Amino acid sequence: IGAEGQFMAGAIVAGSVGTWSHWPTIVHLPLVLVLAAIAGAALAWIPAWLRVSRGALEVISTIMLNFVMLYVLSWLVHGPLQESSGAQPIGNPVASSVVLPRLFGGGTTLHAGLAIALLLVLIAHVLLERTETGFRIRMVGASPRACEWAGVPVARTVMRAAAISGGLAGLAGAIEVLGVLGRLFDKVSPGYGFTAIAVALLARLRPLALIPAALLFGALEAGGSRLQQDADVSQVLVLVIQGVVILATLVVGLAARGRE
Repeated sequence: IGAEGQFMAGAIVAGSVGTWSHWPTIVHLPLVLVLAAIAGAALAWIPAWLRVSRGALEVISTIMLNFVMLYVLSWLVHGPLQESSGAQPIGNPVASSVVLPRLFGGGTTLHAGLAIALLLVLIAHVLLERTETGFRIRMVGASPRACEWAGVPVARTVMRAAAISGGLAGLAGAIEVLGVLGRLFDKVSPGYGFTAIAVALLARLRPLALIPAALLFGALEAGGSRLQQDADVSQVLVLVIQGVVILATLVVGLAARGRE
């Protein structure tokens, strides 16, 4: 649930550090992406620490942090990070050294962020399915009490998993600014962090399955906007379809688990 705030944290870093000029791309772009990932990971680490040390429900703390980041972002684009002219509540354009290049010769809006996302999906698959860390994360997610009895460091595993997921959300925010928007906006995210939860549920928490799930939701979002423009069909219909897809996936999963 905290992915929305972590997304905004990464976007803020990209919209601020990304405006630095006279930096070579080979240094500037990796620096922005790394700092955005660190910002997202740090924000995710807070509710994870509160959970393991104080027993605070992460659902509540992450929702609260989402609102904190929303107001921090609004304050920044109306104040310290506002464009030089001060005419609109937006940030200055990012430097050309960090703009993600378009794929296929610029004939489409696809940019290098797609390649980064696919690479991260493969890394996540290897991490979760082929490493001891990934095995611990999956086991703690399935049964933390049993893992405690087995001597697995549950607290450390929870915080590590939160930092990884927060870092990925922060990277997503940076990629949105560097590849699509080109600058920081007050409404930098139309709810991508919450959509990510739906995509993960549809993929049943399997990294490789995220690819078709994300493509489906992306097609629904794009198609909904086009339907609203061309056929005067409410975009709420897209939300209904997304909800039906998620519910159907959950029902199928529960039925399969019941047969087992």
